Amino acid sequence: MAQASPVVWGACDEAALQEVPVIERYLFSCARYPVPVDHADPAKGTVDVAMMRRAATEPAERIGSLFLNPGGPGGAGFDMPVGAVERFGPAVLERFDIVGFDPRGIDRSTRMRCFANAEQAEKVLGRMSSVPVTDEQISTTMGAYADYGDACAKNAGELQRHMSTADVARDLDLLRAGVGDEQLNFVGFSYGTLLGATYVNMFPERSRAIVLDGNVDPALRTADGVQYDRERAGGFELALDGFLQRCAAEASKCSFGEGDPRAKFDEIRTALRQAPITMPDGSKITLDQVTDGVSSALYDPEQFRQLASDLQALHLQLHPKAGLVPDLLRVLRLPSGKHRFDGVGEAEEAYVDDSYFAVNCTDKPIPKKPGLVPAVAAQWEAESPTFGRTQAFSDVAGCSEWPPTSPDVHRGPWAHQAANPVLLFGNFYDPATQYEFSQRMEKELGNARLVSVDSFGHCILGDSSCADTRAADYLINLRVPQPGEVCQPDQQPF
Repeated sequence: MAQASPVVWGACDEAALQEVPVIERYLFSCARYPVPVDHADPAKGTVDVAMMRRAATEPAERIGSLFLNPGGPGGAGFDMPVGAVERFGPAVLERFDIVGFDPRGIDRSTRMRCFANAEQAEKVLGRMSSVPVTDEQISTTMGAYADYGDACAKNAGELQRHMSTADVARDLDLLRAGVGDEQLNFVGFSYGTLLGATYVNMFPERSRAIVLDGNVDPALRTADGVQYDRERAGGFELALDGFLQRCAAEASKCSFGEGDPRAKFDEIRTALRQAPITMPDGSKITLDQVTDGVSSALYDPEQFRQLASDLQALHLQLHPKAGLVPDLLRVLRLPSGKHRFDGVGEAEEAYVDDSYFAVNCTDKPIPKKPGLVPAVAAQWEAESPTFGRTQAFSDVAGCSEWPPTSPDVHRGPWAHQAANPVLLFGNFYDPATQYEFSQRMEKELGNARLVSVDSFGHCILGDSSCADTRAADYLINLRVPQPGEVCQPDQQPF
Protein backbone atom coordinates (compact mmCIF):
# COMPACT_ATOMS: atom_id res chain seq x y z
CA MET A 1 0.00 0.00 0.00
CA ALA A 2 1.39 3.39 -0.98
CA GLN A 3 2.34 5.79 1.82
CA ALA A 4 0.23 8.94 1.96
CA SER A 5 1.95 12.30 1.60
CA PRO A 6 0.19 15.37 3.02
CA VAL A 7 -2.38 17.13 0.83
CA VAL A 8 -1.06 20.55 -0.25
CA TRP A 9 -4.04 22.92 -0.24
CA GLY A 10 -4.06 26.06 -2.39
CA ALA A 11 -6.49 28.55 -3.90
CA CYS A 12 -9.47 27.30 -5.90
CA ASP A 13 -10.01 28.65 -9.41
CA GLU A 14 -12.65 31.35 -9.64
CA ALA A 15 -15.10 29.25 -11.66
CA ALA A 16 -15.26 26.66 -8.88
CA LEU A 17 -16.39 29.26 -6.34
CA GLN A 18 -18.93 31.17 -8.45
CA GLU A 19 -21.85 29.96 -6.30
CA VAL A 20 -20.11 30.78 -2.99
CA PRO A 21 -20.91 34.14 -1.32
CA VAL A 22 -17.80 36.35 -1.40
CA ILE A 23 -17.67 36.62 2.41
CA GLU A 24 -17.43 32.80 2.70
CA ARG A 25 -14.79 32.15 0.04
CA TYR A 26 -11.97 32.30 2.59
CA LEU A 27 -13.23 28.91 3.88
CA PHE A 28 -12.46 27.14 0.58
CA SER A 29 -9.24 25.61 -0.72
CA CYS A 30 -8.41 23.11 -3.47
CA ALA A 31 -5.76 20.51 -4.28
CA ARG A 32 -4.66 17.83 -6.73
CA TYR A 33 -3.49 14.63 -5.07
CA PRO A 34 -1.56 11.84 -6.83
CA VAL A 35 -2.62 8.21 -6.27
CA PRO A 36 -1.19 5.05 -7.91
CA VAL A 37 -3.06 4.06 -11.06
CA ASP A 38 -2.49 0.44 -9.92
CA HIS A 39 -2.25 0.11 -6.13
CA ALA A 40 -0.66 -3.34 -6.53
CA ASP A 41 2.10 -1.94 -8.77
CA PRO A 42 2.93 1.71 -7.98
CA ALA A 43 5.65 1.62 -10.67
CA LYS A 44 2.89 2.04 -13.30
CA GLY A 45 2.61 5.70 -12.31
CA THR A 46 -0.05 7.92 -10.81
CA VAL A 47 -3.30 9.68 -11.61
CA ASP A 48 -4.46 12.88 -9.92
CA VAL A 49 -7.55 13.25 -7.75
CA ALA A 50 -9.03 16.77 -7.63
CA MET A 51 -10.23 17.87 -4.17
CA MET A 52 -12.05 20.83 -2.65
CA ARG A 53 -12.28 21.64 1.08
CA ARG A 54 -14.69 23.87 3.01
CA ALA A 55 -12.97 24.50 6.34
CA ALA A 56 -14.79 23.89 9.63
CA THR A 57 -16.22 27.21 10.84
CA GLU A 58 -15.30 26.43 14.48
CA PRO A 59 -11.70 25.18 14.09
CA ALA A 60 -11.18 24.83 17.85
CA GLU A 61 -14.09 22.33 17.96
CA ARG A 62 -13.09 20.51 14.75
CA ILE A 63 -13.57 16.71 14.73
CA GLY A 64 -11.93 16.05 11.36
CA SER A 65 -12.75 15.94 7.66
CA LEU A 66 -16.06 14.73 6.19
CA PHE A 67 -15.61 13.21 2.72
CA LEU A 68 -18.57 13.20 0.31
CA ASN A 69 -19.41 11.13 -2.78
CA PRO A 70 -22.46 12.02 -4.95
CA GLY A 71 -22.97 8.66 -6.66
CA GLY A 72 -22.90 7.65 -10.29
CA PRO A 73 -20.53 6.04 -10.82
CA GLY A 74 -19.30 8.97 -12.85
CA GLY A 75 -20.57 11.63 -10.47
CA ALA A 76 -18.25 14.59 -9.95
CA GLY A 77 -17.98 15.29 -6.22
CA PHE A 78 -15.30 17.99 -6.35
CA ASP A 79 -17.62 20.94 -5.70
CA MET A 80 -19.97 19.23 -3.22
CA PRO A 81 -18.58 21.44 -0.40
CA VAL A 82 -20.17 24.43 -2.20
CA GLY A 83 -23.66 22.97 -1.67
CA ALA A 84 -22.93 21.57 1.80
CA VAL A 85 -25.03 24.31 3.44
CA GLU A 86 -28.12 22.86 1.74
CA ARG A 87 -27.39 19.30 2.87
CA PHE A 88 -25.97 19.64 6.39
CA GLY A 89 -26.96 21.72 9.42
CA PRO A 90 -24.69 24.37 10.97
CA ALA A 91 -23.45 21.97 13.69
CA VAL A 92 -21.87 19.67 11.06
CA LEU A 93 -20.33 22.61 9.16
CA GLU A 94 -18.86 23.96 12.42
CA ARG A 95 -17.17 20.69 13.39
CA PHE A 96 -15.96 19.21 10.07
CA ASP A 97 -13.91 20.26 7.10
CA ILE A 98 -16.21 19.24 4.21
CA VAL A 99 -14.14 17.56 1.48
CA GLY A 100 -15.39 16.80 -2.04
CA PHE A 101 -13.39 14.94 -4.67
CA ASP A 102 -13.77 13.69 -8.21
CA PRO A 103 -12.92 9.97 -8.08
CA ARG A 104 -10.27 8.62 -10.44
CA GLY A 105 -11.22 8.93 -14.11
CA ILE A 106 -13.81 11.67 -13.56
CA ASP A 107 -14.06 15.36 -14.59
CA ARG A 108 -11.36 17.46 -12.85
CA SER A 109 -9.33 14.41 -11.80
CA THR A 110 -7.27 12.56 -14.41
CA ARG A 111 -10.03 11.67 -16.84
CA MET A 112 -10.55 8.30 -18.40
CA ARG A 113 -11.14 9.05 -22.06
CA CYS A 114 -12.47 6.64 -24.66
CA PHE A 115 -12.65 9.31 -27.39
CA ALA A 116 -10.27 12.05 -28.49
CA ASN A 117 -13.06 14.64 -28.71
CA ALA A 118 -16.80 15.23 -28.38
CA GLU A 119 -17.41 14.74 -32.11
CA GLN A 120 -15.95 11.22 -32.02
CA ALA A 121 -18.03 10.41 -28.95
CA GLU A 122 -21.25 11.68 -30.55
CA LYS A 123 -20.64 9.55 -33.68
CA VAL A 124 -20.82 6.46 -31.47
CA LEU A 125 -23.02 7.40 -28.50
CA GLY A 126 -25.49 9.27 -30.73
CA ARG A 127 -26.45 5.97 -32.38
CA MET A 128 -27.71 4.48 -29.12
CA SER A 129 -31.41 4.32 -28.33
CA SER A 130 -32.47 4.29 -24.66
CA VAL A 131 -35.41 1.99 -25.41
CA PRO A 132 -34.70 0.24 -28.70
CA VAL A 133 -37.81 -1.61 -29.88
CA THR A 134 -37.42 -2.41 -33.60
CA ASP A 135 -34.81 -4.81 -34.98
CA GLU A 136 -33.06 -1.87 -36.62
CA GLN A 137 -32.93 0.16 -33.37
CA ILE A 138 -31.62 -2.88 -31.46
CA SER A 139 -28.98 -3.64 -34.09
CA THR A 140 -27.82 -0.01 -34.28
CA THR A 141 -27.64 0.33 -30.48
CA MET A 142 -25.69 -2.90 -30.00
CA GLY A 143 -23.35 -1.91 -32.85
CA ALA A 144 -22.71 1.40 -31.11
CA TYR A 145 -21.92 -0.39 -27.84
CA ALA A 146 -19.42 -2.61 -29.71
CA ASP A 147 -17.74 0.49 -31.18
CA TYR A 148 -17.75 2.13 -27.74
CA GLY A 149 -15.95 -0.87 -26.22
CA ASP A 150 -13.41 -0.84 -29.06
CA ALA A 151 -12.73 2.88 -28.57
CA CYS A 152 -12.17 2.40 -24.84
CA ALA A 153 -9.83 -0.55 -25.43
CA LYS A 154 -7.78 1.57 -27.88
CA ASN A 155 -7.74 4.94 -26.12
CA ALA A 156 -8.37 4.69 -22.36
CA GLY A 157 -5.06 3.11 -21.41
CA GLU A 158 -4.06 1.62 -18.06
CA LEU A 159 -6.63 3.64 -16.10
CA GLN A 160 -9.51 1.77 -17.78
CA ARG A 161 -8.25 -1.45 -16.17
CA HIS A 162 -8.20 0.02 -12.65
CA MET A 163 -11.59 1.68 -12.09
CA SER A 164 -13.15 -0.69 -9.54
CA THR A 165 -14.81 0.61 -6.39
CA ALA A 166 -12.02 -1.14 -4.46
CA ASP A 167 -9.50 1.09 -6.33
CA VAL A 168 -11.51 4.19 -5.36
CA ALA A 169 -11.69 2.99 -1.72
CA ARG A 170 -7.87 2.71 -1.66
CA ASP A 171 -7.63 6.22 -3.11
CA LEU A 172 -10.04 7.45 -0.43
CA ASP A 173 -7.87 5.89 2.27
CA LEU A 174 -4.85 7.81 0.95
CA LEU A 175 -6.91 11.04 0.88
CA ARG A 176 -7.99 10.40 4.48
CA ALA A 177 -4.35 10.00 5.57
CA GLY A 178 -3.31 12.93 3.36
CA VAL A 179 -5.60 15.36 5.23
CA GLY A 180 -4.22 14.08 8.53
CA ASP A 181 -7.23 12.09 9.79
CA GLU A 182 -6.69 8.79 11.63
CA GLN A 183 -10.22 7.62 10.78
CA LEU A 184 -12.64 8.32 7.93
CA ASN A 185 -15.88 10.29 8.20
CA PHE A 186 -17.89 9.79 5.01
CA VAL A 187 -21.32 10.47 3.49
CA GLY A 188 -22.10 8.53 0.30
CA PHE A 189 -25.19 8.93 -1.87
CA SER A 190 -26.51 6.22 -4.23
CA TYR A 191 -23.47 4.49 -5.82
CA GLY A 192 -21.50 6.26 -3.05
CA THR A 193 -23.15 3.78 -0.65
CA LEU A 194 -21.22 0.97 -2.39
CA LEU A 195 -18.02 2.99 -1.95
CA GLY A 196 -18.77 3.48 1.76
CA ALA A 197 -19.68 -0.19 2.29
CA THR A 198 -16.50 -1.24 0.47
CA TYR A 199 -14.32 1.14 2.51
CA VAL A 200 -15.70 0.08 5.89
CA ASN A 201 -14.99 -3.57 5.01
CA MET A 202 -11.54 -3.00 3.54
CA PHE A 203 -10.45 -0.56 6.29
CA PRO A 204 -12.72 -1.20 9.33
CA GLU A 205 -10.19 0.08 11.88
CA ARG A 206 -9.90 3.36 9.96
CA SER A 207 -13.68 3.98 9.81
CA ARG A 208 -15.26 6.39 12.31
CA ALA A 209 -18.65 7.61 11.00
CA ILE A 210 -20.07 6.28 7.70
CA VAL A 211 -23.46 7.59 6.47
CA LEU A 212 -25.04 5.92 3.42
CA ASP A 213 -28.09 7.51 1.74
CA GLY A 214 -30.05 5.76 -1.05
CA ASN A 215 -28.46 2.32 -0.70
CA VAL A 216 -27.48 -0.24 -3.29
CA ASP A 217 -27.51 -3.95 -2.46
CA PRO A 218 -23.72 -4.46 -2.42
CA ALA A 219 -23.77 -8.27 -2.28
CA LEU A 220 -26.12 -8.65 -5.27
CA ARG A 221 -24.49 -5.85 -7.28
CA THR A 222 -21.03 -7.42 -7.04
CA ALA A 223 -22.23 -11.05 -7.40
CA ASP A 224 -24.81 -10.88 -10.22
CA GLY A 225 -24.98 -7.65 -12.21
CA VAL A 226 -27.78 -8.92 -14.45
CA GLN A 227 -30.14 -9.78 -11.60
CA TYR A 228 -29.24 -6.51 -9.84
CA ASP A 229 -30.31 -4.46 -12.88
CA ARG A 230 -33.44 -6.57 -13.30
CA GLU A 231 -34.46 -5.69 -9.73
CA ARG A 232 -33.41 -2.10 -10.33
CA ALA A 233 -35.98 -1.86 -13.16
CA GLY A 234 -38.56 -3.08 -10.65
CA GLY A 235 -37.59 -0.24 -8.29
CA PHE A 236 -38.35 2.36 -10.96
CA GLU A 237 -41.73 0.66 -11.58
CA LEU A 238 -42.55 0.83 -7.84
CA ALA A 239 -41.73 4.55 -7.76
CA LEU A 240 -43.80 5.22 -10.90
CA ASP A 241 -46.74 3.32 -9.45
CA GLY A 242 -46.43 5.35 -6.23
CA PHE A 243 -46.40 8.60 -8.23
CA LEU A 244 -49.52 7.60 -10.22
CA GLN A 245 -51.39 6.53 -7.06
CA ARG A 246 -50.46 9.77 -5.26
CA CYS A 247 -51.56 11.74 -8.35
CA ALA A 248 -54.96 9.98 -8.31
CA ALA A 249 -55.34 10.68 -4.59
CA GLU A 250 -54.44 14.37 -5.10
CA ALA A 251 -56.45 14.79 -8.31
CA SER A 252 -57.36 18.40 -7.47
CA LYS A 253 -53.64 19.32 -7.41
CA CYS A 254 -52.30 16.83 -9.96
CA SER A 255 -53.22 17.66 -13.56
CA PHE A 256 -52.89 14.01 -14.63
CA GLY A 257 -55.15 12.82 -11.79
CA GLU A 258 -58.52 12.98 -13.55
CA GLY A 259 -59.77 9.53 -14.61
CA ASP A 260 -57.38 6.61 -14.10
CA PRO A 261 -53.74 7.86 -14.19
CA ARG A 262 -52.36 4.32 -14.43
CA ALA A 263 -54.51 3.42 -17.46
CA LYS A 264 -53.73 6.79 -19.09
CA PHE A 265 -50.00 6.34 -18.58
CA ASP A 266 -50.04 2.82 -20.01
CA GLU A 267 -51.96 4.09 -23.05
CA ILE A 268 -49.31 6.79 -23.66
CA ARG A 269 -46.49 4.26 -23.38
CA THR A 270 -48.24 1.79 -25.72
CA ALA A 271 -48.84 4.53 -28.30
CA LEU A 272 -45.21 5.68 -28.16
CA ARG A 273 -44.03 2.10 -28.65
CA GLN A 274 -45.74 2.21 -32.07
CA ALA A 275 -44.75 5.74 -33.16
CA PRO A 276 -43.75 9.17 -31.79
CA ILE A 277 -46.55 11.53 -30.68
CA THR A 278 -46.64 14.74 -32.74
CA MET A 279 -47.45 17.80 -30.60
CA PRO A 280 -49.29 20.95 -31.82
CA ASP A 281 -45.97 22.78 -32.35
CA GLY A 282 -44.83 20.01 -34.71
CA SER A 283 -42.33 18.46 -32.31
CA LYS A 284 -42.23 14.67 -32.26
CA ILE A 285 -42.00 13.12 -28.78
CA THR A 286 -40.38 9.67 -28.72
CA LEU A 287 -40.50 6.65 -26.42
CA ASP A 288 -36.82 7.32 -25.57
CA GLN A 289 -37.57 10.89 -24.49
CA VAL A 290 -40.57 9.99 -22.36
CA THR A 291 -38.91 6.99 -20.68
CA ASP A 292 -35.75 8.99 -19.89
CA GLY A 293 -37.77 12.02 -18.80
CA VAL A 294 -40.08 10.06 -16.48
CA SER A 295 -37.18 8.18 -14.86
CA SER A 296 -35.29 11.45 -14.36
CA ALA A 297 -38.32 13.24 -12.86
CA LEU A 298 -38.92 10.40 -10.39
CA TYR A 299 -35.56 11.29 -8.77
CA ASP A 300 -36.90 14.66 -7.68
CA PRO A 301 -40.42 15.13 -6.22
CA GLU A 302 -40.21 18.86 -6.99
CA GLN A 303 -40.65 17.86 -10.66
CA PHE A 304 -43.80 15.81 -10.04
CA ARG A 305 -46.26 18.64 -10.85
CA GLN A 306 -44.54 19.33 -14.16
CA LEU A 307 -44.30 15.62 -14.94
CA ALA A 308 -48.06 15.33 -14.38
CA SER A 309 -48.70 18.36 -16.62
CA ASP A 310 -46.54 16.88 -19.41
CA LEU A 311 -48.26 13.50 -19.21
CA GLN A 312 -51.68 15.17 -19.33
CA ALA A 313 -50.59 17.12 -22.45
CA LEU A 314 -49.54 13.89 -24.17
CA HIS A 315 -52.83 12.22 -23.24
CA LEU A 316 -54.81 15.21 -24.54
CA GLN A 317 -52.90 14.99 -27.82
CA LEU A 318 -54.00 11.35 -28.12
CA HIS A 319 -57.60 12.36 -27.30
CA PRO A 320 -58.10 15.90 -28.68
CA LYS A 321 -60.92 17.99 -27.24
CA ALA A 322 -62.43 21.00 -28.99
CA GLY A 323 -61.02 24.26 -27.65
CA LEU A 324 -58.29 22.58 -25.54
CA VAL A 325 -54.63 22.92 -26.59
CA PRO A 326 -52.06 20.73 -24.77
CA ASP A 327 -49.56 22.65 -22.61
CA LEU A 328 -45.96 22.84 -23.76
CA LEU A 329 -43.90 19.90 -22.52
CA ARG A 330 -40.98 20.65 -20.22
CA VAL A 331 -39.50 17.57 -18.52
CA LEU A 332 -40.54 15.13 -21.29
CA ARG A 333 -39.33 17.07 -24.32
CA LEU A 334 -35.62 17.16 -23.47
CA PRO A 335 -33.29 15.38 -25.92
CA SER A 336 -32.99 11.76 -24.94
CA GLY A 337 -29.85 10.90 -23.00
CA LYS A 338 -28.90 7.66 -21.31
CA HIS A 339 -29.66 9.18 -17.87
CA ARG A 340 -27.59 6.45 -16.29
CA PHE A 341 -26.21 8.65 -13.57
CA ASP A 342 -27.58 7.98 -10.10
CA GLY A 343 -26.85 10.45 -7.39
CA VAL A 344 -27.84 13.62 -5.63
CA GLY A 345 -29.18 16.41 -7.82
CA GLU A 346 -30.99 16.08 -11.10
CA ALA A 347 -29.77 13.26 -13.27
CA GLU A 348 -29.50 15.26 -16.50
CA GLU A 349 -27.46 18.03 -14.88
CA ALA A 350 -24.81 15.69 -13.55
CA TYR A 351 -21.41 15.28 -15.16
CA VAL A 352 -21.25 11.81 -16.71
CA ASP A 353 -18.35 10.37 -18.66
CA ASP A 354 -16.80 7.06 -19.66
CA SER A 355 -16.10 6.14 -16.04
CA TYR A 356 -19.74 5.04 -15.59
CA PHE A 357 -19.19 1.87 -17.59
CA ALA A 358 -15.56 1.56 -16.50
CA VAL A 359 -16.66 1.17 -12.87
CA ASN A 360 -19.85 -0.84 -13.39
CA CYS A 361 -18.39 -3.22 -15.96
CA THR A 362 -15.59 -3.98 -13.48
CA ASP A 363 -17.73 -4.28 -10.34
CA LYS A 364 -20.83 -5.99 -11.78
CA PRO A 365 -20.45 -9.49 -13.23
CA ILE A 366 -22.22 -9.35 -16.62
CA PRO A 367 -21.65 -11.99 -19.33
CA LYS A 368 -19.81 -10.99 -22.51
CA LYS A 369 -22.73 -12.26 -24.59
CA PRO A 370 -24.21 -9.34 -26.58
CA GLY A 371 -26.40 -11.75 -28.54
CA LEU A 372 -28.44 -12.48 -25.41
CA VAL A 373 -29.33 -8.84 -24.68
CA PRO A 374 -32.49 -8.56 -26.85
CA ALA A 375 -34.05 -11.64 -25.18
CA VAL A 376 -33.17 -10.27 -21.73
CA ALA A 377 -34.77 -6.94 -22.68
CA ALA A 378 -37.97 -8.67 -23.84
CA GLN A 379 -38.21 -10.68 -20.60
CA TRP A 380 -37.62 -7.62 -18.42
CA GLU A 381 -40.13 -5.56 -20.38
CA ALA A 382 -42.79 -8.19 -19.64
CA GLU A 383 -42.04 -7.81 -15.91
CA SER A 384 -41.34 -4.06 -15.82
CA PRO A 385 -43.22 -2.56 -18.79
CA THR A 386 -41.86 1.00 -18.59
CA PHE A 387 -38.26 0.52 -17.43
CA GLY A 388 -37.29 -3.12 -18.07
CA ARG A 389 -36.13 -2.58 -21.65
CA THR A 390 -34.15 0.58 -20.94
CA GLN A 391 -32.36 -1.12 -18.00
CA ALA A 392 -31.35 -4.05 -20.20
CA PHE A 393 -29.98 -1.72 -22.87
CA SER A 394 -27.81 0.11 -20.34
CA ASP A 395 -25.26 -1.92 -18.34
CA VAL A 396 -26.18 -5.41 -19.57
CA ALA A 397 -25.71 -4.23 -23.17
CA GLY A 398 -22.72 -1.95 -22.53
CA CYS A 399 -20.78 -4.36 -20.32
CA SER A 400 -21.30 -7.23 -22.77
CA GLU A 401 -18.97 -5.29 -25.13
CA TRP A 402 -16.61 -3.73 -22.56
CA PRO A 403 -12.86 -4.47 -22.76
CA PRO A 404 -11.17 -6.61 -20.05
CA THR A 405 -10.53 -4.98 -16.66
CA SER A 406 -8.64 -5.82 -13.47
CA PRO A 407 -10.30 -8.58 -11.40
CA ASP A 408 -9.48 -6.58 -8.24
CA VAL A 409 -13.04 -6.09 -6.93
CA HIS A 410 -14.29 -6.31 -3.34
CA ARG A 411 -17.13 -8.85 -3.51
CA GLY A 412 -17.45 -9.41 0.24
CA PRO A 413 -17.46 -10.03 3.08
CA TRP A 414 -19.87 -7.17 3.84
CA ALA A 415 -20.36 -7.70 7.58
CA HIS A 416 -17.87 -5.05 8.72
CA GLN A 417 -15.74 -5.11 11.87
CA ALA A 418 -15.60 -1.34 12.50
CA ALA A 419 -16.25 -0.20 16.08
CA ASN A 420 -19.20 2.07 15.19
CA PRO A 421 -22.43 1.14 13.39
CA VAL A 422 -22.97 2.48 9.86
CA LEU A 423 -25.99 4.83 9.54
CA LEU A 424 -28.31 4.19 6.57
CA PHE A 425 -31.19 6.19 5.06
CA GLY A 426 -33.70 4.67 2.62
CA ASN A 427 -36.77 6.26 0.99
CA PHE A 428 -39.90 4.12 0.57
CA TYR A 429 -40.33 5.31 -3.07
CA ASP A 430 -36.71 5.71 -4.19
CA PRO A 431 -36.66 4.86 -7.92
CA ALA A 432 -32.95 4.19 -8.49
CA THR A 433 -32.17 2.30 -5.27
CA GLN A 434 -35.43 0.75 -4.13
CA TYR A 435 -36.19 0.62 -0.40
CA GLU A 436 -35.60 -3.13 -0.21
CA PHE A 437 -31.95 -2.52 -1.17
CA SER A 438 -31.53 -0.38 1.98
CA GLN A 439 -33.06 -3.17 4.06
CA ARG A 440 -30.59 -5.62 2.53
CA MET A 441 -27.66 -3.24 3.11
CA GLU A 442 -28.57 -3.14 6.82
CA LYS A 443 -28.58 -6.95 7.03
CA GLU A 444 -25.40 -7.40 4.98
CA LEU A 445 -23.35 -4.85 6.94
CA GLY A 446 -24.48 -6.43 10.22
CA ASN A 447 -23.50 -3.53 12.48
CA ALA A 448 -25.76 -0.91 10.84
CA ARG A 449 -28.91 1.08 11.56
CA LEU A 450 -31.51 1.96 8.90
CA VAL A 451 -33.66 5.08 9.19
CA SER A 452 -36.61 4.71 6.80
CA VAL A 453 -38.12 7.79 5.13
CA ASP A 454 -41.73 7.99 3.90
CA SER A 455 -40.62 9.87 0.82
CA PHE A 456 -40.43 9.88 -2.94
CA GLY A 457 -37.22 10.74 -4.74
CA HIS A 458 -33.64 9.47 -4.77
CA CYS A 459 -31.72 10.10 -1.49
CA ILE A 460 -32.99 12.34 1.33
CA LEU A 461 -30.33 14.32 3.22
CA GLY A 462 -31.10 18.02 2.88
CA ASP A 463 -34.80 17.36 2.26
CA SER A 464 -35.88 16.03 5.67
CA SER A 465 -35.14 17.89 8.90
CA CYS A 466 -35.75 14.61 10.75
CA ALA A 467 -33.12 12.74 8.71
CA ASP A 468 -30.69 15.68 8.83
CA THR A 469 -30.91 15.83 12.64
CA ARG A 470 -30.24 12.08 12.95
CA ALA A 471 -27.26 12.34 10.59
CA ALA A 472 -25.77 15.30 12.49
CA ASP A 473 -26.10 13.60 15.89
CA TYR A 474 -24.39 10.51 14.49
CA LEU A 475 -21.56 12.37 12.74
CA ILE A 476 -20.79 14.56 15.77
CA ASN A 477 -21.65 12.35 18.76
CA LEU A 478 -21.70 8.86 17.18
CA ARG A 479 -25.25 8.43 18.52
CA VAL A 480 -27.35 5.99 16.51
CA PRO A 481 -31.14 6.42 16.10
CA GLN A 482 -33.58 3.91 17.64
CA PRO A 483 -34.36 0.79 15.56
CA GLY A 484 -37.34 1.13 13.22
CA GLU A 485 -37.37 4.92 13.12
CA VAL A 486 -39.34 6.47 10.22
CA CYS A 487 -38.74 10.08 9.13
CA GLN A 488 -40.93 12.31 6.95
CA PRO A 489 -39.67 14.62 4.20
CA ASP A 490 -40.09 18.37 4.76
CA GLN A 491 -42.43 18.49 1.75
CA GLN A 492 -44.66 15.87 0.16
CA PRO A 493 -45.43 15.99 -3.59
CA PHE A 494 -48.47 17.99 -4.77
